[in-house]
Amino acid sequence: MSFLIDTNVISEVRKGRAANPTVLRWWKSTREEDLFLSVLVLGEIRRGIEKIRIRDRIRAQRLESWLQSLANTFSDKLLPVDLKTAITWGSFGVERTLPMIDSLLAATAVANNLTLVSRNTADMKDCGVRLLNPFEE
Repeated sequence: MSFLIDTNVISEVRKGRAANPTVLRWWKSTREEDLFLSVLVLGEIRRGIEKIRIRDRIRAQRLESWLQSLANTFSDKLLPVDLKTAITWGSFGVERTLPMIDSLLAATAVANNLTLVSRNTADMKDCGVRLLNPFEE
């Protein structure tokens, strides 16, 4: 099984030993070649860095290095919002409005036959996407 990693999960893993132990156990038990990121996750991280930069330039620089490392590590496993993803996304949220980024991540997972790994499973449970919340036992 292969996985699309949400921002909240990759950010948790970044914490190292201070991270949620359940998340770390799942991460360590998963093969690196089975992990994928969306370009949207990198965008969310960039947005967070820019917000932090306003008040803490040093911390923002450390996060910038981490972002670059992620981009390098996942360079061959970064998924775009392509036509298949857009068409899949267009079928979501007919009965209720879904958060934009979360629903695009769900569409990316569905379009690429991946399990979406996120803490935000409640928002996406009606999308037909396979979900895994590594924050839960």
